[in-house]
Amino acid sequence: MIGLGGRRYHVREDEHLELLDGLLVVGEPHGSRHSATVAALCAVLARAFGVVVRGGAWDYVRSHPSAPVLVVETAETSLTLDREHKSGLYARGGVADYWIVNLHEAVLEIYRQPEPSASRPTGWEYRSTRRRAPGTTISPLAAPDRSIAVADLLPPA
Repeated sequence: MIGLGGRRYHVREDEHLELLDGLLVVGEPHGSRHSATVAALCAVLARAFGVVVRGGAWDYVRSHPSAPVLVVETAETSLTLDREHKSGLYARGGVADYWIVNLHEAVLEIYRQPEPSASRPTGWEYRSTRRRAPGTTISPLAAPDRSIAVADLLPPA
């Protein structure tokens, strides 16, 4: 059971819940392909720059990190949500570098340069959107001297 805003919600143990813009959203269960991609992504990012938040471990003794330098979503069934809703939330939150590992199309989507937008429900969007296919590389904004092979972020074909 989860309590939120004075209300109680019953959830199953195996349900994946996410808090998005103040609302609890029940997500699709993650399959083995998604989980393997997340594990590979963690290893690649750890090699690229160790952590995805500024500072060191002792900087967060009093509170958790709240300003990520990179946010990466792995999308197999959640692509529309990640593109249309989460991107606006991350832009509004000031996340300068947002990536979607798009498993459906086998590409990496890169979103940068957040800016206000009256046409978006969240009031924000990314001005720059690019797609990278396997065979190309990308450098995180927070580690511009590091090059990551897009193929390392996607399951083998």
